[in-house]
Amino acid sequence: MKSQKRSSGRIMLRCLAAMLIITALLQVFTAVVMRMMFGRGDYADPRTDAYYRYDPDWKDIHPREEVQFTSGDNTLHGFIYGMENDDPCGLLVFAHGIGAGHESYIDQLMWFVEKGWRVFTYDATGSGESEGSGTVGLVQSALDLDKALSYAETDERFAGLDVYLLGHSWGGYAVSAVQGLGHDIKASVSISGYNDPVEMLDEGAVQTFRTKAALVLHPFIWVCNKAVYGEYADLTAIDGINKSGIPNLLIHGENDDFVTYGKVSQIAHRSSITSQNVQYLTLTGEYADHNKFFNSDECNEYKKTFNERKKEIMENYKGKERDDKLAEMVSGMDREKVNTINTDLLETINEFYKNA
Repeated sequence: MKSQKRSSGRIMLRCLAAMLIITALLQVFTAVVMRMMFGRGDYADPRTDAYYRYDPDWKDIHPREEVQFTSGDNTLHGFIYGMENDDPCGLLVFAHGIGAGHESYIDQLMWFVEKGWRVFTYDATGSGESEGSGTVGLVQSALDLDKALSYAETDERFAGLDVYLLGHSWGGYAVSAVQGLGHDIKASVSISGYNDPVEMLDEGAVQTFRTKAALVLHPFIWVCNKAVYGEYADLTAIDGINKSGIPNLLIHGENDDFVTYGKVSQIAHRSSITSQNVQYLTLTGEYADHNKFFNSDECNEYKKTFNERKKEIMENYKGKERDDKLAEMVSGMDREKVNTINTDLLETINEFYKNA
């Protein structure tokens, strides 16, 4: 009998040891995958990208002034546009999406400058011109925006200007979540923004591994997020919106399969929003996905053939040969058409700010 008990005890210990080893391996695996997911967001080579950049496309039309501020251990590069507007509508602070920097939205930002706004934006951690070996995680955008707003509150060029926020995706989360961190903000527009970073990471795992079985990683994702962000790990967009009570406009495309409309978007959590000062705009139609709606329908129609060609190039070529093929494709594109923006959407946002 004693022999059987000792045998059972050894089996239990071995099972426990195996479970601990598996748990440790899954935690390491999750940490490695998350680090890979949040690499640097650098700008594309201009040869392979038909979209306008500030230099040379806007440089001679609208001057800009550059500033620097710190977020964590990194120095971020900020940019002020619209100093030529002597009596600006207000200060529009913009937070970009993950994967590049603010110049990916340069056409839209210049539209607001031409409407009379002073625009303050920046390249977030690990993005564009700013420091950082990577973008760190999904909470990072809110912390970077918090530092940008703190900087803006000390810059005399912004003195007396009401502050309005605009953000997309990573930045769409940021402009809502930052409202809980004590800044004086008049109104905010979040486009394609997620609500909860951990919920979004879970969704990203399902998308990456193409199976709901990836949700087994949830506790390990939670631990990684908590280890990186500590007290800010649970910072959500909805909590920020409810805490501030300021006018918010939440915009999301019904076909968004990245920040999924019906699952992880801020609109999907509208039942948890207690603020009575929130408006919702669901974008519909063929181009109502994660970001195509920033451009006109004419632009999106024109790009269809090129998008197919780009997909073919990305799947079949690598390195210099791939870049040369992309550059050849871009050289044959009508850049003016490619950069035609959705002015109706921007007018809607501008009108919301005015009413707010």
